[in-house]
Amino acid sequence: MNALLALLLFPGGLFVMLNGLAYEWVDRKLVARMQNRLGPRWFQPLADVAKLLGKEEIVPRGADARWFNGLPIVALAAVLTAALYVPLLGILPSVGFAGDLIVTIYLLSVLTLCLALAGSLTSDRFGLLGATRTLTQLFSYEAPFLLALLGPAVVAGSWQIGTILNYASGQWLIVTQPIGFFIAVIGLMGKLELPPFDAPEAHTEIVAGALTEYSGRGLALFRLAKNVALVVGLTLIAGFYLGGIANAFEFVGKTLALLGVIVVLQVLFARLRIDQLVGMWWRVGALLALAQWLLLIGWKLWSAN
Repeated sequence: MNALLALLLFPGGLFVMLNGLAYEWVDRKLVARMQNRLGPRWFQPLADVAKLLGKEEIVPRGADARWFNGLPIVALAAVLTAALYVPLLGILPSVGFAGDLIVTIYLLSVLTLCLALAGSLTSDRFGLLGATRTLTQLFSYEAPFLLALLGPAVVAGSWQIGTILNYASGQWLIVTQPIGFFIAVIGLMGKLELPPFDAPEAHTEIVAGALTEYSGRGLALFRLAKNVALVVGLTLIAGFYLGGIANAFEFVGKTLALLGVIVVLQVLFARLRIDQLVGMWWRVGALLALAQWLLLIGWKLWSAN
């Protein structure tokens, strides 16, 4: 019974979703203040989701209703599963196994794949173009993001998140692996399609991209999935690069500081075209991440001798 409550309530599904809504509010509020706007009140993200859940779900003509309604559920289930293996609120993950870092990263990628499939289900030109851009961007940032999070795993000598966190405790790997930290932050922004990497859902160009035809429950679930993915991503980066886990308040402060960095990047830079993103990030980001990874392996072999 206790395990079921932990899975559903704290630190499980319900808590993670509420945490994601809180981080969404912080993101929207900070962006608004930097743009000299008031921004939403604290309950606005929750009110938006509640409103969407109460609206009718309209399936476009020609779309398979089972896939159309099922993809948002799969996306949310994938990121909630990924949250089981990360130190939410600075609490060591209660579930873990050798290689859970790889599984967690690719569970986060399921969200992107579901978005692309959702856009390709309809005959809407905006949805199809958004799906194409989503997949194109996925191929651009996935490898650099993976290599960036594997950097701390190399020096820790393990692919298990709990072991890496124990190694990183008290060590700010951002000092020894600044390139990996930078690439991890940018990769997370690309994974969540945050500005300036929001070409797949550019509202001034293609309405809402892959989610143009979604309304009601499906749109709410995709929104919750993105919020949970934001929490999981920030938690992994903070735990690996910013001194591991000390206590709950300090760890939450680290994740909020990371969110502040992401907000500043959102405000400072204009949207990149999809061709600019692919050309710059794949060629530069992947090569830099790979170079740092090789240096870490060489240093580890040299120190062992």
